[in-house]
Amino acid sequence: MDIKAKLRPFYVAKMLYEQTDEDHYLTIAQIMEQLERDYDISSSRGTIGDDIKALQMLGVDITVEPSTQNRYYLVGRKFDLPEIKTLIDAVESARFIPKKKSAVLVNKLGMLTSRQNAAALVRNVDVENRIKADNEKIYYIMEALNDAINAGKKVSFQYFSYNTSKRKKPKHDGYNYVFSPYKLIWNGDFYYAVGYSEKHEGIGSFRLDRIIKQPDILDSDAVKPPKGFNLNTYLNAMFRMYGGEKKEVELVCDNDVVDALIDKFGRSIPIKTNADGTFETVVNTTIGNVFYGWIFGFGGKVSIKGPDDIKKTYAEMVINAANGLEK
Repeated sequence: MDIKAKLRPFYVAKMLYEQTDEDHYLTIAQIMEQLERDYDISSSRGTIGDDIKALQMLGVDITVEPSTQNRYYLVGRKFDLPEIKTLIDAVESARFIPKKKSAVLVNKLGMLTSRQNAAALVRNVDVENRIKADNEKIYYIMEALNDAINAGKKVSFQYFSYNTSKRKKPKHDGYNYVFSPYKLIWNGDFYYAVGYSEKHEGIGSFRLDRIIKQPDILDSDAVKPPKGFNLNTYLNAMFRMYGGEKKEVELVCDNDVVDALIDKFGRSIPIKTNADGTFETVVNTTIGNVFYGWIFGFGGKVSIKGPDDIKKTYAEMVINAANGLEK
């Protein structure tokens, strides 16, 4: 048996994988024609039929639809079409994945189904003119941090921010942060690494797309999380309201914003309803500009009842913002 004859069953499988699905099929005559045209392989109906039976015995889910010429198509793929669409939507929506890499990933996801379905998928992607990260090293950064977490090691990297010329500038003149990563978190539009920062002498987080290049994995063991550290509590505070001191805040809210409060703080928040169409609650959150901005975004439907110092700070910020309109 020559090498081409040995390869024939693989080519048959390739054709069925790439060209067929529940709505598209190949006949034995079409398979024979393609083998001759594309691979210079001569075959007969009997050998192709035997190849398909052998593939079925191996577990390839090939369905035969009886007809004047039997129709063969591949079913039982690893991913159904709706699942691939969901994955593509996630890739396209993920701001931390650069645009070029999104296109490559979408193309690879399209290869998980037939060519016909892949063409339909590609026509429906990129429905949103979304701002994407431009750090092409993001995969290598993620991989290095993940490897460091698995190995329990520290990493070292440089971090950047933008100046007013929209140029990347290394923070602190190229300072090398030494960091003990605990977890990679996809929150909102970005990926973050959460862990112990030696510069800040405490738990901190860094955006992966702001890390300049692939972090160096150090020989030093990672710093253990502080006693009593709870990752979920940290995420609830820091990734919902970011930096600042964590405090309990009393809020008075219109009833129609209860969904937003539960989305932000969870169903465990206490709710006391009032007769005037409002409810009161107490949330444990990090106090800072983002928290005050979140309150302001409700246009008066959420107000701070206490503590007094937080209420006063918020009032001053609103006044300062109003004064800023006159500049």
